[in-house]
Amino acid sequence: MKLTTTLALALGVTALAACNQSPQEQAADNIEANAEMTADNLEEAADNASTEATEDALENQADATREAGEENADATRSGTDADGNSAN
Repeated sequence: MKLTTTLALALGVTALAACNQSPQEQAADNIEANAEMTADNLEEAADNASTEATEDALENQADATREAGEENADATRSGTDADGNSAN
């Protein structure tokens, strides 16, 4: 149920955010939204983990996923890819 709500919310926000945006900005927003949804799913799995170590690992992976999504989105907005080269 939470996953469905999260997906619906993300799609709605993405649709609203897409108004009057450049394709580059839309792509960056999609990158962030996808990373956020993936991280949310990892945190959901962490909540259901059977051991503390597994829970910690999944939460760390969720944090890394969010960070990577933000970095990739920022690179898309600035017109460079993650290693500093031009995206075009």
